[in-house]
Amino acid sequence: MGYKEVTVKLPTDYTEDTLRERIAQELHLREFTCHIENKSLDARKKTNIHWLVRVLVVSEELKGGTAPLFPELVIPYQKRKARLHVVGSGPAGFFCALVLQKAGFDTTIIERGSEVGKRGHSISLFEHKGVFDPLNNYAFGEGGAGTFSDGKLTSRSKHISRERQFVLSSYARAGGPDEIMYLAHPHLGTDNLKVIVNNLRQEFLELGGTILFETMFEDITIEQGSITKVKTSRGILDTDGLFIASGHSAYETYRMLMRQGVVFQPKNFAIGCRMEHRQEIINQAQWGSKKLPGVKAAEYRLTSPGDGKHHVFSFCMCPGGMVVPATAYAGSNIVNGMSYYKRNQPFANAACVAGIHPDELAGKACRPLEALDVLEQLEQRFFEYSNGYEAPACSIPDFISGKEKGRKMESSYPLGLKAAPLWELLPGSVSEALRKGLVDFSKKMKGFEQGILLGLESKTSSPVRALREPNGLCVNFENLYMMGEGSGYAGGIISSAADGIRAAMNFIEKQ
Repeated sequence: MGYKEVTVKLPTDYTEDTLRERIAQELHLREFTCHIENKSLDARKKTNIHWLVRVLVVSEELKGGTAPLFPELVIPYQKRKARLHVVGSGPAGFFCALVLQKAGFDTTIIERGSEVGKRGHSISLFEHKGVFDPLNNYAFGEGGAGTFSDGKLTSRSKHISRERQFVLSSYARAGGPDEIMYLAHPHLGTDNLKVIVNNLRQEFLELGGTILFETMFEDITIEQGSITKVKTSRGILDTDGLFIASGHSAYETYRMLMRQGVVFQPKNFAIGCRMEHRQEIINQAQWGSKKLPGVKAAEYRLTSPGDGKHHVFSFCMCPGGMVVPATAYAGSNIVNGMSYYKRNQPFANAACVAGIHPDELAGKACRPLEALDVLEQLEQRFFEYSNGYEAPACSIPDFISGKEKGRKMESSYPLGLKAAPLWELLPGSVSEALRKGLVDFSKKMKGFEQGILLGLESKTSSPVRALREPNGLCVNFENLYMMGEGSGYAGGIISSAADGIRAAMNFIEKQ
């Protein structure tokens, strides 16, 4: 039996028969099996857009070659007495807890929100009637912020092959499409994620894990550098190890940890708005046509030097998606993007943000607590402008010119738009950088100026970072780990999940 990897070009609407015919022609084979290893869209020439598919072919007609070895996460199991607690059920928290439970620990997840079904009902009520639930929204609840998003599974993090493979295979086993194992830019969609999160929860419970839903994490007891007790809204829990994956929106958790001596430092992050276009405009710009057989919707990634001091870039692009009210607190107004697996809604959206440091926002060298304060005040400013959850919005040409001209705006945002001079609501340096970035984007993408900007995008990453030892422990602590986006070291589903897995493996290895 021989093995060979081959890359073939295929039309965008190819079938399995087309793939096999191309392999047979390329390698002159009659009988073989094949496995797709990677699939990416090559759209560099609009007249010849095609898939590049790398395939592992196995056949008795081939000589030599070896089957590739996939990186494997080996979790050593033994029955253990330690009681461990994980705060947050997003990708970092859940996969940390899953690995710890598989290793034989008694692991409990503490989640302020409800299970995903009840959470979804609360989000629907918010979008249709404006009734905000502080425990169940786009930031909080089972699965974290990622559950109600586009479900992107890409990551630029290096050296996480084992962890990435573990996460992808877990998602596929729990109901995700097989293609996530080989697509260059895989995504799940919020509809798939809600099913997957539910199935993964059942796996965790069947392994003996515990989940405390609708339970607030309130405080910790520290004895000689170790966390010994966790105070929750359900009572006090004795613990032998605490893993915090609270996400970047849990301001009260940050403040409590700072008060208890957990060391943070301000760091660069990015803020701006959501930009939204008709998906057909993006398709035409990227493909040269409004539709492309076999491909859901066109994506884009844009960058600009901005004003030379603040880099401007698109972030979290959601083709065929929706802009959603993503606030975690009643008195704030921020937006984010989401989409379903089919990506078949009429609009495309993405963040348009500029990199900045909290010191610049505060106008001074600020402490971590002040970094949170200045960002929270900005989020509240947008709420106060709308007097609610309508998204302040303007056209892209109005933002560039700095003049409101009353242009008609259409959007997927469910709670309505409120015409606003966004360039005045944002910090001045951010507005100036975005203005120059938008001019650059309009030159790079035909039809870009037909879009709108709406809301405040403030959750690309956290403005603070926990100081951690190389093994992931928070400095000055023996059994406290900060993980995921809330730690300031990860962003997105895969890198956050990998960060949680590494914290769990580091804890296991030191036992």
